[in-house]
Amino acid sequence: MPLERLIERLRASTPRHADDLDRPRAAVALALAPNPDQILLIRRAERVGDPWSGHLALPGGRRQDDDPDLLATAIRETFEETGIQLQREWCVAQLDDLVPRTPTLPPIVVRPFVFVIDRAHEPGTSGEVVQSMWTSIEALARAGVVTRRIDVKGSLRDVAGYAIGDGLLWGMTERIVTPVLALWEEARLGTRKT
Repeated sequence: MPLERLIERLRASTPRHADDLDRPRAAVALALAPNPDQILLIRRAERVGDPWSGHLALPGGRRQDDDPDLLATAIRETFEETGIQLQREWCVAQLDDLVPRTPTLPPIVVRPFVFVIDRAHEPGTSGEVVQSMWTSIEALARAGVVTRRIDVKGSLRDVAGYAIGDGLLWGMTERIVTPVLALWEEARLGTRKT
């Protein structure tokens, strides 16, 4: 039951929130499902002007004025992008807020929310998402992070990420997923890093 132990550890942690930064807010959903343990990922559509165009990512996006809070943003965006209707009560944890490390990206604060659902509901696509898929947590943890040279806005860069099919899950999404995978692996092995 690594997923159950992972949830316990995530619930016990205190996330760091960047509420002092005067930046637009966004939220992503790290949706997990059991038997086997899986994570929901998307591939964003290729769109001119979108800094995350074509990237593998977690479902999510910017907070809208009518979103009562960032949790509502994560739920709304996941439904719009994949057709999966998350529920507030399925949210088991929040993770640390993140900001882009690359100055060419918009100055934004992203808050990840962890959801656990009963099963891997069939995801769909949308105008913003060309692919959505459940991916094995064990396969990602075993494969580990690789370094690939990719084109980022016309410049070749070496980036760390997870090779998934013909794509690479990297950047902010890799920074969200990596600590969760490490905790899942610790839970699977019954160990805890000190």
